[in-house]
Amino acid sequence: MFNPFYKPLIMGILNVTPDSFSDGGRYSDVESAVRQVQKMLGEGVDVIDIGGESTRPGSEPVAAEEQIRRVIPVIHAIREFTDVLISIDTTSSTVAKTAVEAGANMINDVSGGLNDVEMLPLAAEADVPIILMHTQGTPKTMQDNPYYEDVVREVRDALQERIATALAAGVERKNIALDPGIGFGKRKQDNLDLLAHLDVLVALGFPVLLGTSRKRFMGSICDVSEPAELVTATAVTTALGVMAGVKIFRVHDVKENRQAADVAWAIRQRG
Repeated sequence: MFNPFYKPLIMGILNVTPDSFSDGGRYSDVESAVRQVQKMLGEGVDVIDIGGESTRPGSEPVAAEEQIRRVIPVIHAIREFTDVLISIDTTSSTVAKTAVEAGANMINDVSGGLNDVEMLPLAAEADVPIILMHTQGTPKTMQDNPYYEDVVREVRDALQERIATALAAGVERKNIALDPGIGFGKRKQDNLDLLAHLDVLVALGFPVLLGTSRKRFMGSICDVSEPAELVTATAVTTALGVMAGVKIFRVHDVKENRQAADVAWAIRQRG
């Protein structure tokens, strides 16, 4: 699934939530979610990342039962017409287990397995890939004055600790991917430093996921306040990520980022 010799994967975001920062409420019913998946399939998506809980700064947690109510009908509906890879975006092992049983292929945990002690054992038992993300604090508090002495070193070290914990829980190395958590408990300069040194994280030897899509720190650079206007900015980070060795890109806008990734990959292959 994470073949280093194959072109990067584009992971399309499908938030079946009423309150996500960029697309909250747009795909909260099965019919609209299915239409969006069909659109993303036509644009070259590799993975659909389905989440039933917003993790935008300041957001409140959503009970596992409510997440399940939101995501499982969508997974079932998708599985009626495609075998595209599905990722479940949750920090709850209960939600993850139910989603995998419904047809999801991997877990995307923004807490890196810290929110629920059963998450890593579940990933091991189910033998599915898990994406371990770095964050500082919880979505509700993560942007309350985050601070780092050396963000690249601290994120690298924290991810190494999560790798060790996952391996100890029985997760196979081939099933581990990493996410530096752009915008999760990070200042603008922290996000930029991480983007400038993605190769440090790639050097850990695990596939790296980059999630910059439409994020606020780019808006402050471009003097743009509307997230949907940051498609080009996101595609720039995708191209830079490919050149640094990043393998997975989690995005709202599949077509534009598919193109950016494919062109950058073709250039990288000539290096």
